[in-house]
Formats: sequence, structure tokens, C-alpha cells
Amino acid sequence: MLYILLAEGNGLILLVTGIICLAVGVTVAWVFQNTLKKTKNQAAELQAKTLIRDAESKAEHIIKTAEVDSKAKAITVREETEKEFDGIRNELRNTEHELSKSEGSLERQIESNSDRKKNLDSRENKLKQKDEELNIKETQLSKTLSEQRSLLLKISNLSEDDAKKMVLERLEEDVTHEASALIEKTINKAKEEAEKTSRQIIINAIQRYAAAQTCEMTVSTVDIPNDDMKGRVIGREGRNIRAFEQATGVDVIIDDTPGVVVISAFDPVRREVARLSLSKLIQDGRIHPTHIEEVVTETAQEVEEKVTEIGKKVILETNLSGVSSKLLPYLGKLSYRTSYGQNVLRHSVEVAYLCQTMAEELGLDGQLARRCGLLHDIGKAADHEEEGGHPAIGHDLAKRSGERAEAVLNAIAGHHGDIAATTPYTALVAAADAMSASRPGARRETMERYIKRLEALEEIATSFEGTKRAYAIQAGREIRVIVDPERIDDANAWKIARDIAQKVQDELTYPGEVKVTLLREVRCIEYAR
Repeated sequence: MLYILLAEGNGLILLVTGIICLAVGVTVAWVFQNTLKKTKNQAAELQAKTLIRDAESKAEHIIKTAEVDSKAKAITVREETEKEFDGIRNELRNTEHELSKSEGSLERQIESNSDRKKNLDSRENKLKQKDEELNIKETQLSKTLSEQRSLLLKISNLSEDDAKKMVLERLEEDVTHEASALIEKTINKAKEEAEKTSRQIIINAIQRYAAAQTCEMTVSTVDIPNDDMKGRVIGREGRNIRAFEQATGVDVIIDDTPGVVVISAFDPVRREVARLSLSKLIQDGRIHPTHIEEVVTETAQEVEEKVTEIGKKVILETNLSGVSSKLLPYLGKLSYRTSYGQNVLRHSVEVAYLCQTMAEELGLDGQLARRCGLLHDIGKAADHEEEGGHPAIGHDLAKRSGERAEAVLNAIAGHHGDIAATTPYTALVAAADAMSASRPGARRETMERYIKRLEALEEIATSFEGTKRAYAIQAGREIRVIVDPERIDDANAWKIARDIAQKVQDELTYPGEVKVTLLREVRCIEYAR
């Protein structure tokens, strides 16, 4: 039992000891834990203080940096603001200056308007006064006119209607005179403009058409190989040359010039037939009257065919249609006709193209103008066979051959002014004809002979009493005479023109016709000052 008690006492001791050990351990653990906690707290507190100090240091640095940045930005903003304020101040100053100017201008305008208003008021008052004065004067004038009208009617024994008629007649005379002066001024201005325009059109036509120089000769010659052949041409007692002249209608001139026989004939076609026939006879060697007639007949037929062929070629060259076949031989004959060395056919072609150019410049029918120009000298192909001037002969020939265009017929008959022009194409043909004939190189005539012929024309015209001046124009084909209107009346003017034409016909030698135009002009000139 004791053992049990001892055993139970040891156990209790062990239990107490354990409890005490446990208590001590707990206490130690608690102390250690508290100590460790205090240590941790102290370390954490120290770390916290360190962190706080670092944070405070960083915060102070950030605050200082922020303060510096904010001060810099504030300075920048202040500077920009000050600049904006300076700009606004300048604008305000300028606006204020402009406003002050505008205010001054407005004040001046107001003052000016007030002055104008005063002037207007003053003028209005004056106008009212003048209006009143005019009304008074008008009343007085009406009264005076009535009195004078009554007095004039009493003095002249005229009724009021007669007096009105007289005044109207005088007014009509004055108006007619002024209208005549205005019409004359308008016509002169139109003439100046027309002359300027026509000169430009002619210049353009001349520049656009370039023709060749004259190179044709008017004398036909045939080469003779030797004197023996010349004798055979003459024949026994001249029978061969007489037969040749009779068959061809030409004059054969055989002189001492070696190797040449000259053929002279007024008709160029007959001269060409004679030249070709004589050339054939010389080449053949058989020269006797019978063979001469055969060769001449054959050659004449060849020439007729040739001239017709030339006429066809010219129609093709000028691109004309509807030309009568009867006119083709006459066009071909113009190729053998010359005027002062200028071939008439080439002259006609040249006139045709010049007419076309000028017509197209004026808005007219260029085809019709070219037709008028080509046929204008067709009468020269038959003027050896019929009497009269080539314009009238050409007109009749074209009409007989079937030409129906009135413009063409009038251009043929009137291009030298023999009849009045009824269409503008006649004037174009006349201008182109003069241009073609007078251009440099177109015609062959010595300057001395040409000047002498013109001087002779002018001397004959001025030799008559009453003539003042005379001008030879159109290469000597027209003479214009100006007479003194106070010494020569209309009846004597016609007589002087006929006398001049007769004297020119009797004393001068000239080709074609010479037109005498006598001018008797009265000019009435007044000046308004």
C-alpha cells in the first residue's frame, strides 16, 4: 500500500513536476515570445521609422521638384500670358487708333454732309427764286410774243397758218442742208473704210497668187537651113511665096538676114498656122503651090484641134464646169494672143484666180468669180474677125455660145467700164484685170515709150480750153479729165469729151481702146465755228 502510496506520491510529484515544467515552459515560451515579439516590434518599428524617413525624404524631394516645376511652368504660363496680353493690348491700341480715325472721318463726313445740306438748301432756295423769275419771264415772254405775232400779222398781212408755213419751210431748208452735210460726211467715211478694206483684200489676193514673168515673143520666125532652101521657098518669080501668103493670109518677109524667114500677121492663129506649115514644107522639101495648099489645110485642121485641146486643159486647170464647148476653141486661141508681151490666156487664168481670192475674202461665190475672170477677155479671140471693142465682142460671143449667167455676161461687157456694173463680180474682174496687167514683169514695154504715150494722152486732154488737169490711168487705157465747173457746163462737158476722144483717135497709135472720162465737179464746203 505504501508502495502504492509511494507510487501514487511519485506520480503526483511527477504530475506536479510536469505541471510545473509545463508552467515554466509556458512561461518561458511566453517570455520568449514576448521578447521575440518585442524584438520584432522594435525591428519593425526601426524599419518603419527608416521607411518613414525615406518616404519623408522622397516626399520632400518630390515636393521640391514639384515646386520647381510648378514655378517654371508658372513662369512659362505667365510669360505666354503676358505675350497674349501684349498682343491683345496692341490690337486694342490699333482698334482704338482706327476707331479714332473712323470717328474723325465720320465727324468730317457729318460736317461735309451738313455743309452740303446747307448748300442744297441754298440752291433749292435759289432754284425756287429762279423758277418764280422764269415763270414771271415766261408770262411776260408769252405776252410779248403774242403782241409781236399780232403786230407781225398786221404788218405782213399774213395769217397765222401762212406764218407757220413760212417758218416750217425755212426750218426744212436748214435741216436739208445739215442732212446733206451729214450724208456727205458719212459717205466719205464709208469710202475711206471701203478703200482700206479693198486695199487689204487686193494685197492678200496678190500675195496668195504668184504668176510667172512674161516670156512670150510676138514675132514668129522660121529657120532656113541654107540659101538654096530660101530660094525654093520664094519659087520661080515668087510664085511659091505668093501661093503661101494667099493660102495662109500672112506676110512672109525674106530679107538679107541669113537663115531666118519672118512671118507677120495680125491674127496670131493664122501666124501660127503659117509657121507650122512653112516648117513642114522645109522639112519635106517639096515646095510648090499645090502641095502648099494641102499642107496649109492639114496644118489649119491640126491647129484647130490643138486650140480646142488647150481650151479643155484650161477648163480643167481652173476647175470650171458647165462651160460651153463652143467657147473652148476661143479659149485656146487666146494662148496665141499677146498684149504687150503678156499671153492673154495666162492673163485670163491669172485674173480668174485673183477674182476667186477676192470674192472669197468678201464672202461671195468664188466659183462664179473664177468663171467671170477666165472669160472676161474671150472677145480678144475674135476681135480680128468682128468690129468693136473686145468687151462687146466677148459679151455677144459668150451669149451666142450658151452662157446664161448674168454676172459672167456683165463682167465680160463691163470690166472696162463700157456699161454699168450690175453685179459685184464686174468690179472684181476690173480690179483683177488691172492687177494682172500692171504687176511687175506682166507686160513688156519700154519705160520711155510707155511714159511718152501717157504724156501724149495727158497733153491732148489738157489742150482743150476749160480743162484743169488730166490723168492717164489703167496703163494708158483710160484718161480722166477734170474741167473747171465755172467755165464748162454740162452740155459743153459732153462735147469736150467727144472732141478729146476724136483727137486721141486721130493723133495716137495705141492697142485696144482708150476711155475718156470727163469730171465736172462742184464742191460745197462750209465750216461750223
